Amino acid sequence: MSRTPPLGDQRGLWQAVMAAAAGRCQCRGTCGRNHDKDGGRCPAAHGAGPAYLLAAPAEPASLLLPPHKAAALPKQALAAWCPACHDATRRTAAKARQAATPAAEPDGLFDL
Repeated sequence: MSRTPPLGDQRGLWQAVMAAAAGRCQCRGTCGRNHDKDGGRCPAAHGAGPAYLLAAPAEPASLLLPPHKAAALPKQALAAWCPACHDATRRTAAKARQAATPAAEPDGLFDL
């Protein structure tokens, strides 16, 4: 199975993000891994081994945007992510959002 970048207008955007990233994942540890031995940046490169990079929001909190809003972001707001760093950073952002969300108030229907 071959993975290819998106087609159409999005392909040009994907290529611009990959060029700006020099074809390498741009994670600097937001995934929870220590990338220090690799100069502070994930060593995964597009097409090297099992790594196929994707263009996604650069800010961890923006990884939680609905797809239609993420797709509308300009290339300056995007970064190259390997799947492992993307998924781990997204999970961390989701946990942070959940922790910051106040607990729902109980329904007053059952107050005595």
